[in-house]
Amino acid sequence: MKNAHNITDRFTGSVIFTAEIQVADDAPMALRLGAATAVAIAAKADLSGADLSGADLRHADLRHADLRHADLRHADLRHADLSGADMRHADLSGADMRHADLSGADMRHADLRHADLRHADLRHADLNCADLRGAKS
Repeated sequence: MKNAHNITDRFTGSVIFTAEIQVADDAPMALRLGAATAVAIAAKADLSGADLSGADLRHADLRHADLRHADLRHADLRHADLSGADMRHADLSGADMRHADLSGADMRHADLRHADLRHADLRHADLNCADLRGAKS
């Protein structure tokens, strides 16, 4: 069944993108948010400042995505392609990023506390001033 799902700004709560997604009515919110994010990325939407906390983004194609200041706390980013993504000042605390491709990603000043980065590709990623306390690598 087709449903509309809004992606909101983490600071103001205002809607920054509405996606028509095809998911079951009883699908978990994490899956709905992940599907909406995929639609937004395909539409080249600006997701800076987006509230994507807890989103199921496993295997998502987020190459070169603008995720500055985005809230990705506890997001499931396993095997996601975030190569070249702009994640400056993003909150990725507690995110599961195992096996993610973060090559060339700009993660300056990102909050990666307690994130799981095991087996992630961090080649050429900029982690300058990122908070990595408690992160697994």
